[in-house]
Amino acid sequence: MSKQTLVFESPVQLSLKQSQLCITYKDCPEQEHFRAIEDIAMILVDNHSVFITIPLLGVLAENNVAVVFCDQKHMPASMLMNLDANCKQQKFFRLQIDASVPTKKQMWKNVVELKIRNQAQLLESLGKNANKLFKYTNCVHSGDSTNCEGHAAQLYWKELMGKGFVRDRFGEYPNTFLNYGYTILRAATAKALMSSGLLPSLGIFHRNYYDAFPLADDIMEPYRPFIDQVVIRLMNKKQRSLTKEVKHSFLEVFYQDVPFGEQMVQLGTCLNYTASSVAKFFAAETKTLSYPRIICG
Repeated sequence: MSKQTLVFESPVQLSLKQSQLCITYKDCPEQEHFRAIEDIAMILVDNHSVFITIPLLGVLAENNVAVVFCDQKHMPASMLMNLDANCKQQKFFRLQIDASVPTKKQMWKNVVELKIRNQAQLLESLGKNANKLFKYTNCVHSGDSTNCEGHAAQLYWKELMGKGFVRDRFGEYPNTFLNYGYTILRAATAKALMSSGLLPSLGIFHRNYYDAFPLADDIMEPYRPFIDQVVIRLMNKKQRSLTKEVKHSFLEVFYQDVPFGEQMVQLGTCLNYTASSVAKFFAAETKTLSYPRIICG
């Protein structure tokens, strides 16, 4: 059974009772609703009046449940995660720290190639010109020394959104949609990496001093087009505000089946497979990272 993502947008009390998540609503305090913690992947708290107990937070962390808190603008702002999510954590921390520059450059080459390929496949699925992007996938060098990612991005956004669009992480619509989706994706990626024993704060390309999860920012790149795909669908439906339904659309993307190798796998599960391949790459057990593909057509 797929794990759940729980979203709380109204004042509730969340506590631990009988080893389960106990939910009590403000307007009906005598009724208690229970969820098995082992069935939860992520909890999104989008109301500043939500009350959550420390014992519950501790058990959620032990079960590797990502707890994401939103700010006053209803954008994901912080996250609670387990610092000891994998029994082989110390081994992989050391492998990350000791990873050679060529290893990290080769890994980044993998990431960029797969990101551009998914961008091209999304354009193709929308009936847009993707020929130049497909060509870029064969031109990426170690460490992306020629910045194929940047050049491809210019073509990609022009084709996807039109000539007048400017990608801005603090911009207005449709950037608000993209930013919300990417933030949820980042949290899910960080969770998957920690489940595989990796430390999200040790990146292979992103090195911003103020970035807490640079490895998550690295590894999530080929998944961004899946969020872009949701944004395009919402734009086609004339959605312009971050309504409850719009936010749920971004959460639902992790439960859609996508091509992964020779099978169809839920996107959220793909993240775990990708994180596992990253750990194997650091351990020199593989030379390629595993990612899903955008569905064309």
